Formats: sequence, structure tokens, C-alpha cells
Amino acid sequence: MDEAEGTMTSARVPAVVAEDVHVTYRTYGVRRADASETTDVPWTDLLRRTSRHMGGVEEIHAVRGVSFTAYRGESIGILGKNGSGKSTLLRALAGLVPLSSGAVYADGDVSLLGVSAALQPKLTGTRNILLGGLAQGLSRRQVMAAMPGIVSFAGIGEFVDLPMQTYSSGMGSRLRFAIATAAQPDILVIDEALSTGDAEFREKSAARIDEIRAAAGTVFVVSHSRTTVRDTCDRALWMDKGVLVADGPARDVVAAYENRYLAEYRGRKRRGPQPAADDTEPEDGAP
Repeated sequence: MDEAEGTMTSARVPAVVAEDVHVTYRTYGVRRADASETTDVPWTDLLRRTSRHMGGVEEIHAVRGVSFTAYRGESIGILGKNGSGKSTLLRALAGLVPLSSGAVYADGDVSLLGVSAALQPKLTGTRNILLGGLAQGLSRRQVMAAMPGIVSFAGIGEFVDLPMQTYSSGMGSRLRFAIATAAQPDILVIDEALSTGDAEFREKSAARIDEIRAAAGTVFVVSHSRTTVRDTCDRALWMDKGVLVADGPARDVVAAYENRYLAEYRGRKRRGPQPAADDTEPEDGAP
């Protein structure tokens, strides 16, 4: 093996390995009754019949046999329509949902950043930074040392001394991202958080992600924005109906994704009005 091959081999260190991952869960709700069961019947009979349809159980196979290896220093985008299983896969990688079968191996600590990540609205930004930093595994001394940088990155200025409930949604998103990345996580998984900020925040976030990758960290990004995945990631996974249908360079996967759904959208336009659905895809960001 020559020196170049040795360098390449040493650089390709697995950080996350997913082996035939399946995630199945159950939903409990109301089973829809047939129209024939609810037409021209007394309301008392209808009430009794309706009660029989309560508590229906539906099994959802959200992730179906997904396998891949993520390497240190990679930034990987996960694309897919609503209901494709991309967020479920991300949470499975973070260990937040149980696997029905298969396995996920992670070499390092996993930090999950989502738009719903909890910050305490009645506490000040300072207190939230302290609590968030401690939750990331930093000591109090380390958090206090990192505090100025977190405040500067989030761009919240004097608002740091005010309760979080006075913050705009953008300020909250920036602060969550700054806290989650302050400890240079080994593996960072981001669910839609990069879609909530302005252009300046997205640029700063991309630079921070590059810093994490340069330190041999691995970043996963779930986003409805194809532009975010194309510009932020070097690799992309395309999920459809729980199945991994493509895995490759981000620009190639995004292009294939756009071609597929743009063709479907044009086909629907030619056929005329269709029933409302969740998969129209004429514009970036939806899905």
C-alpha cells in the first residue's frame, strides 16, 4: 500500500453504521366507518356503531431495511417527502426510537438538534445556555468560558439576560444551534433546524458544520430544503416510503430527487386538478 492509499484508508473511519434498520410503530385512533353503516339510521344506533370504531390500531412501517455507513468528516443530508421516514431514521440514529430489527452502531456521542428542542421559556438565555451546556457534557467552567461565543454566534446580544419567552422563533433556533455545537460533538444530527433561520444564520451554520467536520465529526441534516442539503452536505440519502432509494454525492442525489418529483408534478398538471395531497413538489422547500 502506498502513502496515498494509506492516508485515504485512515481517513475513512466509520462513525455510524446502520445495518438493515427497521422501525415499526403503532398508532391508535378512530377507524373510518363505511358510508353504508352511517346512512339513515337512528342516532342512538349510530352512536353505538361509532363506539365500535374507536381505538383502531394501525401499524406503520416507517423505516424499511436501511443500511449505510457514515464516516468521520462527512456531512450527510437526508431527503424525502413528508412521511418518507427521514425524521424517524434520524431519531433512530440518535437512539431516541427503538428499532424493530437491525442495528445502529455509533462511535462517539450523538447530539440531536431539532426545531422542537426544549429550552425553558421562563428562564433567561444565560440560564438556558448553562443548562444546555451541562446537558452536552460540559463542566460549569467550560460553559462559562464558551458563553461569549455562544451569545455571539446566536446573535441575541442583550436578550441573553431576558426570558426565552421574549425571543423570536429565529433567535431561539440560533441559540439552540449554538448550544448544541458548542461542545464539538462527535456526531451531530439536525432535524429541520437549519430551515428556520435567515440567510446569514444558514451561512454561519454551514461554517460551523465545516468546523465540526474538520475536527473529524459527522453531521446528519434532515431538511425540506434541497438547497440546504446541496450547499451544506457532501453526501445525501434519499428516503421514500421508508426505503433508502439513493445514496451518493449530495448534488447528484438532489438532482435525481428534483427530476423525479418535478416530472410527477408536471404529470399531475397535465392530468388536471387532483385531490389534495401532501406530495406536491414544484418549489424548493416543499418537501
